[in-house]
Amino acid sequence: MKTVDPQTVVEQLNWRYATKKYDPTRKIPAEMWTALEQSLVMSPSSFGLQPWRFVVVNDPAVRAKIREVAWNQSQVVDASHLVVIASRVGFNDADVERYFDRTVEVTGVDRAKLDGYRNLILGYIKTPPPHVKLDDWTARQTYLALGFFMSAAASMGIDTTPIEGYDPVAVNKILSLPEQGYTATVLATAGYRAPDDKYLLSPKVRYTTQEVVKHV
Repeated sequence: MKTVDPQTVVEQLNWRYATKKYDPTRKIPAEMWTALEQSLVMSPSSFGLQPWRFVVVNDPAVRAKIREVAWNQSQVVDASHLVVIASRVGFNDADVERYFDRTVEVTGVDRAKLDGYRNLILGYIKTPPPHVKLDDWTARQTYLALGFFMSAAASMGIDTTPIEGYDPVAVNKILSLPEQGYTATVLATAGYRAPDDKYLLSPKVRYTTQEVVKHV
């Protein structure tokens, strides 16, 4: 297994920023985009259930419609790629069974041996803890995928922008997500920064490590 040295990890994370202006003429090479899609697919989730869908919007006309309901942010159309990260709405027993079907398919394990874990998850879905609302819980999982996506992009020198400034109801309608059982939770663009992005050379403002990291 190849590893990345610690200094490079920190340097790339310091290099990335929420890009405000993309170079619309630069496109992410296909093999690099494939790796970024895999960063979404390989993201962790609670119980491993993966309650999400990633909609890569390639159609310029659809991206233009999304821009209209995303505060007219130019990144939506100028970036090489736009991904709408959506969470499962009304997660239920059928979703759990689908996950275990896939587990058996991939691992070849006897399904009966999974009954204990399966029943644990079904119990959680049926009677979640008092502080848990299932739709909120599935929505939070998508931010794990967003983090993996942005970190993977930074490691390859690709710029990203997470976008919450949009009308989710309108985006849902544009992409017909409710009919598929999903709702948009966050948008993410990826591409290459424009040389004249005014934020390109801005220093990264973070609290000191000593202030935000505590060792117990």
